[in-house]
Amino acid sequence: MAAKTFKLDIHAHILPETWPDLKQKFGYGGFIYLDHFAPGRAKMMRDDGFFFREIKENCWSPEAILKEMDEYNVDVMTLCTVPVLFNYWAQPRHTLEWSRFLNDHIAAIQKKYPRRFISLGTVPMQDPRLAIEEMTRCVKELKLPGLEIGSNILGKNLDEEEFFPFYEAAEDLGCCLLVHPWEMMGRDLMRKYWLPWLVGMPAETSRAICSMMFGGVFDRFPKLRVLFAHGGGSWPHTLGRIAHGYNCRPDLVNLNDVKNPREYAGKFWVDGITHDQDALRYTIGVVGTERIAYGTDYPFPLGDLEHGRFIEEMDDLSVEDKSNLLYKSAFEFLGRDPRDFGL
Repeated sequence: MAAKTFKLDIHAHILPETWPDLKQKFGYGGFIYLDHFAPGRAKMMRDDGFFFREIKENCWSPEAILKEMDEYNVDVMTLCTVPVLFNYWAQPRHTLEWSRFLNDHIAAIQKKYPRRFISLGTVPMQDPRLAIEEMTRCVKELKLPGLEIGSNILGKNLDEEEFFPFYEAAEDLGCCLLVHPWEMMGRDLMRKYWLPWLVGMPAETSRAICSMMFGGVFDRFPKLRVLFAHGGGSWPHTLGRIAHGYNCRPDLVNLNDVKNPREYAGKFWVDGITHDQDALRYTIGVVGTERIAYGTDYPFPLGDLEHGRFIEEMDDLSVEDKSNLLYKSAFEFLGRDPRDFGL
């Protein structure tokens, strides 16, 4: 029998079991609350009565998560909030207060189980000054290695100049950034068939990558560590088209004198949530195993709830490649020392 490989899940979600009534607290609506309608089960509801999603205990209980981690031989899980809780649309000071609440909660889990959980914070990205303030607290006081941010901020792409001070501060702090798709472009035009999640999310992630790439973010902040969720979305699989567009219409594409898009492959990380071995093989060919980190999107059903089994079953991958995918690239992205986790 092959020796067990260490597994570090780079992409999983958690939220508090309870929180204050934000509509009452802030004086306006649009916020999510939890309706614990049965033991171990809750509905995520918006305060206007809109039903978002049903969740189970493994979305808020670290002990329930640990039980499943042990069942699937997951050594460490990286936790971040559920993107619907970013609340970028709210008043910036209110989002800051909310972010501090979430970050204190998720940092406490990391502190209680330091060899099992690594936590990423959230910040009010609609106000970069406040985002920097909370990012600094996350890194220096809460000892979080990084943040989760949205793929766009109130419709603004991630190459907007107003975000550059935030990237500069993240680079200086050594704060890594996990970019998660949310508020998918075109979602109002594809409400049926779950298309915002099936089609919109991969496109939204490619939008974020291309915006940062063509906007010069990777060139201007070369030490910034960025990971894009869900295998980089559609970006790896449309890189040929993107590069061809760069070459045939530089007047429309290369507005900031950046390099050929192919040269940015390997400059950032993606997680390994492709749900398909051939898709993962192709992504490996594009960015390399050193820049792909196994993730699950746990505990949601569109994620990889077999916890990397399809990667472990890929006999054509070398031991080194599997080690990169299952933990080494994740540790590098997070800036964490594997020795602190028993390696």
